[in-house]
Amino acid sequence: MTDLINLMNDLLWGSVLVYLLVGVGIYFTVRLGFIQFRHFGHMFSVLKNSRKADSAGISSFQALCTSLAARVGTGNMAGVAVALTAGGPGAIFWMWLIAMLGMATSFAESTLAQLYKTKDDDGNYRGGPAYYMEKGLGMRWMGVLFSVFLIIAFGLVFNAVQANSIAGAMNTAFGWDKMYVGITVVLLSAVVIFGGIKRIARVAEMIVPAMALAYLALALFVMFMNIEKLPAVLSLIFKSAFGLQEAAAGGLGYAIAQAMINGIKRGLFSNEAGMGSAPNAAASATPYPPHPASQGYVQMLGVFTDTIVICSATVAIILMSGEYVPHGEVTGIELTQSALSSQVGDWGSVFVAVAIFFFAFTSIIANYSYAETNLIFLEHNHKAGISVFRLVVLAMVMFGSVAALPIVWALADVSMGLMAIVNLVAIILLSGIVIKLAKDYNQQLQAGKVPTFDSNDFPELKSQLEDGIWDNTEKK
Repeated sequence: MTDLINLMNDLLWGSVLVYLLVGVGIYFTVRLGFIQFRHFGHMFSVLKNSRKADSAGISSFQALCTSLAARVGTGNMAGVAVALTAGGPGAIFWMWLIAMLGMATSFAESTLAQLYKTKDDDGNYRGGPAYYMEKGLGMRWMGVLFSVFLIIAFGLVFNAVQANSIAGAMNTAFGWDKMYVGITVVLLSAVVIFGGIKRIARVAEMIVPAMALAYLALALFVMFMNIEKLPAVLSLIFKSAFGLQEAAAGGLGYAIAQAMINGIKRGLFSNEAGMGSAPNAAASATPYPPHPASQGYVQMLGVFTDTIVICSATVAIILMSGEYVPHGEVTGIELTQSALSSQVGDWGSVFVAVAIFFFAFTSIIANYSYAETNLIFLEHNHKAGISVFRLVVLAMVMFGSVAALPIVWALADVSMGLMAIVNLVAIILLSGIVIKLAKDYNQQLQAGKVPTFDSNDFPELKSQLEDGIWDNTEKK
């Protein structure tokens, strides 16, 4: 069984998904006219009005924070360090590149999620890949398949992984017993997730920006302390990306391959573009401008923030500290902690532990919200089923705090890989709609109007859309 799961992992993440995600990223980048570069500034313009919401939805800013809560976890601090030691500094270049391509993919999946959203029995917006598979493609079986994969990966196993990281970090930094740390995390998680999707969004809105800014401030401090090293670090990243460092040693091909594989894999894991996870948050928002494409811009910013900004902060801390040793034994979170401590003193290690706590905790509650949306898709809002599921999620959090079973983590990677494949097939099949929506949005923007979605302009879509969702935005 273990060998089979590892074989599937190697196949999925070693070749199939890398080519598929890169290919889809290039496809949408070209079809959308390099939207992530042409409209880079517009992502921030949309964010200016992102606090607006109605009674059915969360604000665009809350949706961004919720998706960032899931994206920004231990991978941004530990995973980047692993990519560096396994693939060399060149891996960072490929991580940046895949994030830039992934922004277009994220635009596509989040725009579709917003278009095909529905309302649950409590009147809250719900949506995501499962919903656009059912409504846009008429393939409920495909949505069921996606939902099952997401619930296994994000609802259960990844939450155990995040809890494991919290317990390990607290034990290392403060010597706290993992069981008591686990109980604390379970209680805190319970308070939030039993409050529903709006409480999850409010907590994410409070914690994520504060922790991200604190982490970035510390990274900038380290960077300015070592500003003279910046040109050399950037040069090292670009030279290593294309094997120029290793050319003289005759290891050119292998070096480039390792840098590409580790950088692309790290980027895909980190920014989640194309995975089908972030669209679940995007669908819950009340968009402004009132057009599905506006959420595409918001979630493009999420990919940029996660990888280009936060992952790069970790890169700066490690490479400028002088603690990085190519293919060294110290890797993962230990490398990040030792790099920071060497610059700011012993409290750097404590800061990383605290950062992991908050980043991983917000990942748990955001991951849960994704799973709940997909459980509602499967069960049509069965209240008792949701309550039981919440208890199962909390049990997995406790389990993850005190146990470490690599086979379970490997199973999650397989589940997430299969989930991504199903989602990528769906967004390619629906790509024509994405292009039309982007064109409609930008034509209105260029005409000096606030882009507003009018379902009358898309008669071929009207029968697929949920009654009452988009009616109130139609132009009179």
